[in-house]
Amino acid sequence: MRSKLSVNLGNLLLAMSEVLDIANPSFAQHQQRTAFIALEIARCANLEKEIVEDVFAAALLHDIGAVSVEEKMALQNFESDDENIHAIRGAILLEQTPWFRKLAKIIKNHHRKWSDWDDDIKNPIVLMSQIILLSDYVERLVDRNKYILYQTDDIIEKIKGFSGTEINSDIVGCFIEVSKREEFWLDLVSVKLYKMLEHGGPYRNEEIGLDGIMLISDLYREIIDFKSRFTATHTSGVSACAEKMSSLYGLTDLEVSLMKISGNFHDMGKLVIPNSILEKPGKLTKYEFAVVRCHPYYTYYILDSIGGLDQVAKWAAYHHEKLDGSGYPFHCKAAEIDTGSRIMAVADIFTAISEDRPYRKGMDRRTAYKVIKEQSDKGLIDGRFVDLLFDNFDSISTYVKEKQSEAKDFYEKHFSKNILKDEYNVS
Repeated sequence: MRSKLSVNLGNLLLAMSEVLDIANPSFAQHQQRTAFIALEIARCANLEKEIVEDVFAAALLHDIGAVSVEEKMALQNFESDDENIHAIRGAILLEQTPWFRKLAKIIKNHHRKWSDWDDDIKNPIVLMSQIILLSDYVERLVDRNKYILYQTDDIIEKIKGFSGTEINSDIVGCFIEVSKREEFWLDLVSVKLYKMLEHGGPYRNEEIGLDGIMLISDLYREIIDFKSRFTATHTSGVSACAEKMSSLYGLTDLEVSLMKISGNFHDMGKLVIPNSILEKPGKLTKYEFAVVRCHPYYTYYILDSIGGLDQVAKWAAYHHEKLDGSGYPFHCKAAEIDTGSRIMAVADIFTAISEDRPYRKGMDRRTAYKVIKEQSDKGLIDGRFVDLLFDNFDSISTYVKEKQSEAKDFYEKHFSKNILKDEYNVS
């Protein structure tokens, strides 16, 4: 394994934006399309390099607070009861990440009308928020079932009607200018949009190292966990357990860090699954379980598209694989499942059965050991790591509970809907 790790920032941001938009064809590529529109407007306005970068990044992450499939669908169809809820959630999440803190105010205000601002468009926050408001609106107006050049006139007229009220007239003017080109619209709906943005976007030559990747994985750990109140500490627990076990096993410092990152990302694919399934209190139907089985695939699909994270992709996505090939979704056999993936599988099972869920209480140490030992005795998971876990149970369990407690406190303090109502005046 390499002693250092770096990935392209544009590649990473594009991949991270995609996971929120692959659950349904009706909003596929929504954030990437919004970022493309915003980038074209920013360039048309000849904005300075830093603002172009910030508006691009903010557009790629603007729906980061819409953590359920159901909420994304309502937003895409203009049926949301309050669009501010996801904007405020997104701002709260980004505030926790030093890299993205400057984007938080943009995300928070990306549904704020021009007539509601008491500030000048020269203020970068106002400017970028307005660009994303327009870009988001245009993208949602596109009918995916109609040929794009057949509907552009209607979209342009709709946006013209917002000039000076919902959207600053100068920004509307820039949009009208770029919208004159058929190329703009055809690029917007191109299947190659990801590659266009990766190679033509503002971050095409910028690399980030391990610390930056860790910060972004921490952000997505919270997005994944806070998708449902019933799993608000699961990812934190798996990541902590995998980190501690890999350290005790003697992996290198880099490998331990990558295990933590993999743990943070391991359930990323659950962002694709409706909350109606994740939060179901009873037994899942055959159809519902079929939907759940897709989540490790999407975890792998996203992470493997980021150059340099191939190892993380496997460690994160193989947590439901079994040594006899009976796991899912890849049905790997023992020879294909390496040490990191074996540790992750044990960490995921232990954390899951130890947590309280709507339909059962978490298992105590004795019961958890019996359940996990039975799987290792059947040759489904690696017994070495079962022994490692329970030989060091007190230290691992304490560390896991500490990290889960931090996650729970943050969720209850900032993220529940009642808190949003009381603290942020969201209806």
